Formats: sequence, C-alpha cells, structure tokens
Amino acid sequence: MLDQIEVWARGELEAKNAAREGALARSRELVRTCANSIRAVHRGERQHADELLGAARRLSQRLTYDLQGQPDIFYAGYVQDAQKELVEATAVHCLILGGVMPSAGELGVAVAPFLNGLAEAVGELRRYVLDRLRRGQIDRCESILQTMDDIYSLLVTIDYPDALTGGLRRTTDVTRGILERTRGDLTIALRQRDLEGSLQRLEGKLADARSVGQAPATPDPWRRVTPPEE
Repeated sequence: MLDQIEVWARGELEAKNAAREGALARSRELVRTCANSIRAVHRGERQHADELLGAARRLSQRLTYDLQGQPDIFYAGYVQDAQKELVEATAVHCLILGGVMPSAGELGVAVAPFLNGLAEAVGELRRYVLDRLRRGQIDRCESILQTMDDIYSLLVTIDYPDALTGGLRRTTDVTRGILERTRGDLTIALRQRDLEGSLQRLEGKLADARSVGQAPATPDPWRRVTPPEE
C-alpha cells in the first residue's frame, strides 16, 4: 500500500512541478512581450506593437489553458502579475494608438489583475505626455490627462480588502501622485505656450509699427510734471 502511495504522490508532484516550471517560463515570456509592445507604442511602431500584443494575448490564453487543473499554481501570484502586464500593455495600446479596450472577460483575466493593470497604465500615459511636451507637441496631452483622471476616478471607488484586489489601494495612491505631477507639468507647459504666443503677437505689433515708421507711444515716467498753481 505504501508503494502505491509513493507512486501516486510522485506522479502528482511531478505533474505539478512540470506545470509550475512551464507557468514560470510562460509568465516571464508574457511580461517581456508586453514590455516590448509598450516600447513599440511609444516609438510609434504600430504594426510591431500590434504583433507583440497579439502574441501576448496568445501567451496568456495558453497559460490559462495549461493551468486549468492547477488552480493553486494559477493563483500563486506570478501568473496574475504577468496578466496584469497584459492589461497594462493593452490599455496603453488602445489609449495611445486608438481602439476599444477589451473587457476582463475578453482578455481572460480576473478582476484584480485587470484593475491593477489599468492603474499601472497611468504611468505609461505620463511617459507619453512628457515625451510630447519635450517635443513641443501639446496636442492630445489634455485628452490623455483626462483619461488618466478617469482611470483614477474609477479606481478610487473600489474599496475592498487588499486580499481581494491584489493591493489595489496602494497602487491607486501611486496613481494619484502620477496624475497630480502630470497635471502640474502640463499646466506649466500650457502657461509657457500662452506666454510665448503673447510675446510673438507683441513682436508682430512692434514690427508692424516700425514698418510704417512709427513706434508705439510709450509713456515716459521721468518726464517733468508742472506743479499745479496755488
């Protein structure tokens, strides 16, 4: 009887260990593929980003399929972290390049990695905004900031224990800091743009005045003022 138990135990553990090793390898590959997809989005390489995101979704589906009979491995943490990266990459792709964000069911992920993935996408949206500000391309920055604000407004309403949300409360706090810093950066850039526009208009008026041989009248603060008669 003990021999039978040993054979059974070894068989079960060998199968579980093989599933674990395979899940670890696929999870690492999924994280790497998602990171490369996000990088391609920032570089404007849409076709490459599409291909990488498609590959990432297939990897995630394969992970879920392979671990159907191993829920303890599926929910051990690393698979959920990898799927969170998939949600982040998908959100970044849709929000920057355009498209409809798939639901958690369509992506095949649970609620915790889905919400945390959305939260982490805010950091990549900040990177996109800063890149455009650095190049002087302020268009779209306000709409992206509004999207970041919408994501935060959603996350802040999810008030459940961390055991259910995968630490979403802490991630939401980080998201708020990213949002406020981005709002400040964009506000400064917009004020600078307005100031530059005002200066250019003033220079244009001065140039027009010189072209007709006139200079705009400028009051002389040092001119003599006749004292009033007593």
